[in-house]
Amino acid sequence: MPDHTSRAARICPDCDGFPTVAITTGTRDQDGTRTTVPVVCPACHGTGTAPLWLVTTRRPTVNSHQLAVTSSGLEAGR
Repeated sequence: MPDHTSRAARICPDCDGFPTVAITTGTRDQDGTRTTVPVVCPACHGTGTAPLWLVTTRRPTVNSHQLAVTSSGLEAGR
């Protein structure tokens, strides 16, 4: 039988797949419940997924032994 592999997950890196959250405003309604405001992720616009190019593209990393400290105290090489 063929073994089907699933595609890579395209989870939004900004919201980690939780695109909509409810934030409390600190006030209460007349019945005593807290007032909440739904907010969506601005990066994925509430879908929870990201474009494939964003998920597969990785930033280059710098090894810690390649960094040097300049005379002003800042790290060089970043």
